[in-house]
Amino acid sequence: MIKRLIVDFAYFINTSGKYQKKKHFFYDLLENNSYKYKKYFDIFMITLIFISVVIFIQEVKSEVDTRLLYFNNYIISFIFLVEYLLRLWISSSISKTIIEQSEHDFILGEKFRFFKAFKNILIIKFRYILSFKAIVDLLAIIPFFHQLRLLRIFILFRVFKLFRYAKSIQTFTSVIAAKKFEFFTLFIFASIIIFVSSVLIYVMEANHPDSSITTLFQAVYWSIVTISTVGYGDITPITQEGRVVSMFVIIAGIGVFSFTTSLIVTSFTEKLDEIKDLKLIDDISKIKEFYLICGYGTVAKEVAKKLSIHNKVIILDEDEEIVSRATKDGFIALNYDPGTTQSYHKLKINIKSQVKAILCLGKNDVENVYTALTIRSFNKDVFILSILKNKVNKNKLNFAGVNEIFYEKELVGIVAKEFVGKHVAFEAIHALRSSYNGIDVNEIRITQRIIKNYQKIADLDNKKYRIVLLGVYKTKEKQFFFNPIDDTLFENGDYLLVIGNTQFLKEFNVLLNKKN
Repeated sequence: MIKRLIVDFAYFINTSGKYQKKKHFFYDLLENNSYKYKKYFDIFMITLIFISVVIFIQEVKSEVDTRLLYFNNYIISFIFLVEYLLRLWISSSISKTIIEQSEHDFILGEKFRFFKAFKNILIIKFRYILSFKAIVDLLAIIPFFHQLRLLRIFILFRVFKLFRYAKSIQTFTSVIAAKKFEFFTLFIFASIIIFVSSVLIYVMEANHPDSSITTLFQAVYWSIVTISTVGYGDITPITQEGRVVSMFVIIAGIGVFSFTTSLIVTSFTEKLDEIKDLKLIDDISKIKEFYLICGYGTVAKEVAKKLSIHNKVIILDEDEEIVSRATKDGFIALNYDPGTTQSYHKLKINIKSQVKAILCLGKNDVENVYTALTIRSFNKDVFILSILKNKVNKNKLNFAGVNEIFYEKELVGIVAKEFVGKHVAFEAIHALRSSYNGIDVNEIRITQRIIKNYQKIADLDNKKYRIVLLGVYKTKEKQFFFNPIDDTLFENGDYLLVIGNTQFLKEFNVLLNKKN
């Protein structure tokens, strides 16, 4: 009966929305670096650590106000105790362990083995308790029992809690951890040298009446100081044999020091790109709105240039060389495959609130279809525009959930059809395709301010600025009109597509927005 109640309660806890929401909140606050409020919690905890250490140092030679001591020994320690218990709580799920054991026993046709589940819970929790960070957290709480003055020295262990809150320290430790085997080998090598040199110097120097090395501890101290190339000079060998040992220890010390330096430098060099990417991902997660361009080629470059004038643009491409080229062009680019969900999870972006639109501009239709399908698998609402290379694949892009398809060959055909029979048709098209110097195509959004001064096409004074009006896009009708008639009325949100000299385009834009 009691076992049944325990299992039922475990299921209740595991399915309780309020309980899981609270647990998820504390997990985000304590462990999730992408959670927006975590940095404030980290700053608060770092501040408490420094306050605690400053009070401890002040107490060494002078009297400290009893209120400060109370704050340090009780309030700060209690906060650390609560944090420790919360971390222990979120480290694993007790209810999940009970449910797994219950379902396992049910499948085997056995009764629920509560003690087996209890044993698994203890193993999981003790595994966390015995971890380095948990031990440091526990030692930081010990000053709470400050009646034993000796225990107050454990306040210094609160400094080690900085490893939890300072990202730069976490980065450094992760880099060092990547070479733990090499560092362990180096430690063994250095330990052997210290042990052998300590014994040798002790044998050579201990019986000499003027020697400063009279105990084995002093010999070990001298070995460590010498091999580390510090050389305080407070203990020095005076016998010929002792000095020979010193020479070998100094040479070995230079080797150990050089090897240590090269290991650290190599570790950081190997992790440098990863560290830069992590920093870039953190910066991207703070951007409020941006366009996401998947794939980077000639078209993507020109699109990114235009969009980046007034918006933030992020580029994703799976080719490292292409990403490097995009970065050199001045864009934020990351080496991620836009066709996999893992890439978007690593980016830590909220597509619903941060991404204004996604542009699939890959080098072929297959890439664009995969990208669109991947995005639609976890977001149904974001606007997706895709370039179409082969008209045969249009239905595939529509099926993948692309909102707008841009078929470049079709557009060129439409333009050619509009200009056919005109004596400058081929020259104009050629000039546009070869990026004729000083000529640009621009779009101008019709605002309420422009409508107050210009109600229709005939009101525009574009010929004065030698600007050609290619057409107008009517937003409400979602249709583009080439060479519109003079009586075409403007509506708020419409777009003019114009071509002309870059400087004249700027002046024409200023004229339209100028208040009469």
